[in-house]
This record gives sequence, structure tokens and C-alpha cells, in this order.
Amino acid sequence: MFRRRAPSVNLARAVLPEPCGWSHARNEGTHSVREVFQQELREVQDRLVEIATLVATSIENATRAFNESNISLAETVIADDEKIDIAALQLDELAINILARQQPVARDLRIVVSALRISSSLERMGDMAEHIAQLARYRFPDKVVPKSLRGTFSQLGELDVAIARKLVELLTTEDVKLAEEIRNDDDKIDALHLSVFDKVLGETWKGAAVDTVDATLASRYHERFADHAVSIAKKVQYLATGDWVTPSN
Repeated sequence: MFRRRAPSVNLARAVLPEPCGWSHARNEGTHSVREVFQQELREVQDRLVEIATLVATSIENATRAFNESNISLAETVIADDEKIDIAALQLDELAINILARQQPVARDLRIVVSALRISSSLERMGDMAEHIAQLARYRFPDKVVPKSLRGTFSQLGELDVAIARKLVELLTTEDVKLAEEIRNDDDKIDALHLSVFDKVLGETWKGAAVDTVDATLASRYHERFADHAVSIAKKVQYLATGDWVTPSN
């Protein structure tokens, strides 16, 4: 799945060579098993990228539905969430099957276990996109939030879409610079999220109770979407570099 370190030398085998025929047969079998295992790990990575791509499409459509009060896009996001759920479930089954058959250890074990956790985060990101789309459907034909907050939610949507696209690229390329960019975008979303609370709790807020609830929920969904992306980015960065990123705040 991710770049691997050079294998260590088996000194015992080097000192005590086996008869040529037996050694060749066993090496062929070991090589074949290892190739299958590596192919399965590549399939795990490919499936993660596929799920992340579905999530990116989902959040892009959800934010458009939210900001434009587009009922058709909202219904599409809600219906397509099942595809993300099924894909995540299938990936989990593959990973569990690998654990049972291959019994990976050390780095290989961390890769498979991390894939399970990343799959769960991607599934939750899909849920956040669905929740945003549901708000658009519930309030149709009206806009979900008052005019005074639409600029803020437009920025939240743009940042979430950017994060989702970077996450697809990160899972594809393992370019750890993208992990840092995702965390920086998350900081911007956190600031916008706080500004929504400041607005709805301020003395000048004139929105109705339903407006307050909708704005609070929508902001939270955007913020949680980004948080799950950061969690994934940290896991990928750890697997690629061996360095675990500790939050600075």
C-alpha cells in the first residue's frame, strides 16, 4: 500500500544453505504468497482511493445543494450515500480477510489496521455530506441559512471540497505535503465554524429558532467532515514517514 523499507537479511539462511531443489521450491512458494499479499495490499489502497473519490463527489454535490437550494442534487447525495457505505463495508471485509489468511505483522499489520480505520473515517465523511444535503432538502425551496451567513457557508463548502480532493490525491500518491495542506485548511474551517457561533449567539442575530438550529448543525457537519479528513491524513503520513503528528493545540 505504502512505500516499504528494504527487507532485512536472514543471516541464518545465509550461513546454513539448504539443498538446491528444496530451497528453490520453498522460495518459489514463499515468493508467490508474498506477491499475492502485496497485490491484496494494493487492492486495499485502490479501494480507499475509490471511496475517497465517492466522498469528494458527495461533498461537492452536497455543498452545491446547500448553497443553491438544489433539491435534485440533495436527493442524489442522499441516495448515493449507500454506495459509500457498501464500498466501505466491502473494504473492511477484504482487510479482515487479509488479517485472517495472511496474519501480517509489524508494518504490514499497521497498514491493514490503518486501512480499516481510514475506511471508517471516509464512511463518516460521507455521512456528513449526506447530513448537509438533508438540510437542503428539508428547507427546500428556501435557503437553509439567512443571507448574512451564506458567504461563510460558501467558504466552508469550498474548503471541504478542496480537502476532499486533496485526500484523494494523498491516498493515491502518499505525498505528505498534502497532509499538511489538509491540516491548514482544517484550521480555516475551525475559524469559520467559530464565527458561525459568534454570529448566532450575538446580540444582532435576528434569525428564527429554526435558523439558529440549521446554521449550528450545518456548521458542525462541515467542521466534522474536515476533522475526519485530518485524522486520515495523519494516519497516511505516519505510514509513509514513521512520524506521528501531534496536534499543536
